[in-house]
Amino acid sequence: MVENMFAIISDIHSNLEALTTVLADIDSRGIRTIYCLGDVVGYAANPLECLDLVIARTQVCVLGNHDYAVLYEPTNFNMGAEQASFWTRDILERQGDTEGNAKRWSFLGSQPMRWTLSAKLGQVEAQLDFVHASPRRPINEYLFPDDVYTNLGKVNSQFERIKHVCFIGHTHLPGVFLDDPDFYTPEELGNVYPILSDEKAIINVGSVGQPRDRDNRTGYVFVEGNEVHFVRLEYDFEATAKKIYAVPELDSFEGDRLSEGR
Repeated sequence: MVENMFAIISDIHSNLEALTTVLADIDSRGIRTIYCLGDVVGYAANPLECLDLVIARTQVCVLGNHDYAVLYEPTNFNMGAEQASFWTRDILERQGDTEGNAKRWSFLGSQPMRWTLSAKLGQVEAQLDFVHASPRRPINEYLFPDDVYTNLGKVNSQFERIKHVCFIGHTHLPGVFLDDPDFYTPEELGNVYPILSDEKAIINVGSVGQPRDRDNRTGYVFVEGNEVHFVRLEYDFEATAKKIYAVPELDSFEGDRLSEGR
């Protein structure tokens, strides 16, 4: 086990091929601690397998809006996302694996909206918040890179709600918000962001199962010392897409978009 090192994954969206690729890479680095920022389900065709892996492999998982939709009702979802939520719920309610499904429902129902960790990262005493969407609205508020130019009030209100660093997902767009305010893509940072004692940051870890930054590779981050490393990996997105196409209740667009990372 590597000390002072952990991975953060988010927005898996029932994409088993992407998740297994990410977990294999995490294992290859000797990382044993994994935190998840939610949206384990939705869009793709392997919700049960992805839930089982997240249950088995992660130490903490916060609630995402797609997880919430399966538990309760889809809110402000497009047609494809709504259909996927209802189909996933149906899969989880089918007879035949009563014990397994009870465990999956219990997991979804016990996810917190926010989780906080105090840790020493290298020489930095850090307070780390983990939410799915944003510090202000943890489940369903989109915080986009362009907001630093078009909606300063929205961005400033996010930083008022954190003491140090907050990890988010939801938009599927990896990068770092600073309270200047400004936003930096992983490429602009050389794929590494050093957490500093005197700098607030909101870090989007990207998406495992449905990247939307025009890069079709799966993504996650790991933290070693005080450095956040952004990782991208090739995976078999064509296999994921074929599974989506084979399920009439799932929108084929969710398969089409995987090849372009959009």
